[in-house]
Amino acid sequence: MTLAIHGGAPVRTAPWPAWPPPIDSAQRELVTKVLESGLWGATQGGSVVADLTAAFARRSGVRHGVAVANATLGLFGALRGLGVGRGDEVIVPAYTFVASATAVLLAGATPVIADVDPVDLHLSPGAVRDALTGRTSAIMPVHLAGSPADMDALNDLAARHGLAVVEDAAQAHGATYKDRPVGGLGDVGVYSFQASKAMTAGEGGLIVCRDEAVHERVWSVCNLGRALGGQWYGHPFVGWNLRLTEVQAALLLPWLDRLDEEIDRRNTFCAALERELAAVPEVTVVPATEGTTRDSRHLLMLRLDSGVDRAFLLAAMAAEGVPLDAGYPPLGTMSALSGEGARAEPCPVAGEAANTVVWVRQSMLMDAPGAAADIAGALAKVLRHRGDAGIAKPSVN
Repeated sequence: MTLAIHGGAPVRTAPWPAWPPPIDSAQRELVTKVLESGLWGATQGGSVVADLTAAFARRSGVRHGVAVANATLGLFGALRGLGVGRGDEVIVPAYTFVASATAVLLAGATPVIADVDPVDLHLSPGAVRDALTGRTSAIMPVHLAGSPADMDALNDLAARHGLAVVEDAAQAHGATYKDRPVGGLGDVGVYSFQASKAMTAGEGGLIVCRDEAVHERVWSVCNLGRALGGQWYGHPFVGWNLRLTEVQAALLLPWLDRLDEEIDRRNTFCAALERELAAVPEVTVVPATEGTTRDSRHLLMLRLDSGVDRAFLLAAMAAEGVPLDAGYPPLGTMSALSGEGARAEPCPVAGEAANTVVWVRQSMLMDAPGAAADIAGALAKVLRHRGDAGIAKPSVN
């Protein structure tokens, strides 16, 4: 059977589900209400941002939250609210989005890039331990692809060394670790509402925390240095305008009512694909961290055998109508970060993942379970041509 990239018929011609999905009636009604009210900004007297913030805090198992313009600013606000700044170091995983490091730089601190676990690709507690110095002030685990990081081990390590824990939960809306919701497991958690995320208003973010004093500091950072409950033109601290709008909150608040159903849908698809992949031995699913009780399935990460030419496989899969994503390069290889002072520890696991891991995007996981056969079938078709030029990596003599 000829590969589509070589002129053959593709495995799939039907489109995959679009993301974001069409707005539902509840979103339409609330957005219209906000638009017609004229109370679009977060400080004009509307209530939707406050309602969204309270609902997200409850879902995260904590009392407090602050809605912000995006999750990068959310991580920045969380760090500044925890007192992280010049002279401090924050440990971040090597296999994550660049914002995990740039938010640290924005706060004036130094990102320290540590390696990830070879099985689940989350921040490795052992690598964190090796990266600690007298300047370390915080750890920033990322709940990668919608599954939780190893929070018990990381929290224990942080407690022993007096460090803050900022959870980057940008991809993990609705995920749980040992039946506890992510976001509320560390000192502060941050969610994203960027266009690709499980809940989206195009952009946006939300910070959650349990400690009232931390919440007051984070709120001030995100509200121009005002004191919560203080004078409107009193600015006792340095802060910025990082606020979410009422219009964005109106898109997000009703989404909470359908979030669990969408997570179930993605899990059903992933289970079907894992069954189909039993017939494709060159591909395995990257497992969730031990202790995960609910994986929100923002992405499904697949690990390829080391002999597979990943670049050609990605091009061939796209031609078959099954586009996969190459995923992250290791943070430590980015010269822009090192040029700003970031320090990279040895990260061989992240380096290997950058060459062997591919992603199935969230929009594809929203399809009916039967569509999993198209992904597995296309992988099997492409991998059957391992002897063709460009399929297998050339041997090194």
